[in-house]
Amino acid sequence: MLAMVGSGMAKYGAYQSSGTSINTLMRQLPKAVQVIFGMSGFDLSKAIGFYGVLYMYLIVMATIHAVVLGSEIISKEERDRTSEFLFAKPVLRSKIITAKLLAALATMIVLNIVTLVSSILVVGYYNTAGSVTHDILTLMAGMFFLQLIFLSIGMSIAAISKKPKAAASMATAVLLVTFILSIIIDINSKLQFLKYVTPFKYFDAKNILPSGELDRVYIALSGVIIVALLTATFRFYAKRDLSA
Repeated sequence: MLAMVGSGMAKYGAYQSSGTSINTLMRQLPKAVQVIFGMSGFDLSKAIGFYGVLYMYLIVMATIHAVVLGSEIISKEERDRTSEFLFAKPVLRSKIITAKLLAALATMIVLNIVTLVSSILVVGYYNTAGSVTHDILTLMAGMFFLQLIFLSIGMSIAAISKKPKAAASMATAVLLVTFILSIIIDINSKLQFLKYVTPFKYFDAKNILPSGELDRVYIALSGVIIVALLTATFRFYAKRDLSA
């Protein structure tokens, strides 16, 4: 994440030092291309605006990590054939899942903090107008919600699926479909009603940066999704027959 933030903002510095108008340059691209690369809706002449473009790539990396982590942290017991040993112990399955969930949360928090600190330092270095700390803190809060959603998706799929080797693939497929849908919505404004279907639209930098805060509706919706998926994880995993 540090390398991604550093190299991304270095491109902004290169444009600024060359005197090239990034906004003018990007407006010459077709709208579809701008949307696919996350460049539409930002003032790219500002460091925080350029970071808004970079943010899309950061959340893709973070959510891929979260969804694979969520599926693998459960399915690997059956895939590696250690489930028979683990569940023969006098420990409730719910306690094991809770421990795995806390371990996954710790991993995600570390990743988020590294991204946060590196973003504040690097973007602050290139920024020339006001503080960007609040904006980055808000964006990172949005990224953490996305991490939680996709962690929950990965865990629930792994808990429900009877094919542990396919759990990560199915979870990643869900992520890919929702991400592509978010791009399609940006390309075709008539599909805005589908924005509630894809979590990538809940915490979109184009909406967060102008307002400086997260949408409470999306926060509430994210909370409902996370709770529902984690509840399904605990219930399905407690009842299923594990393959040893």
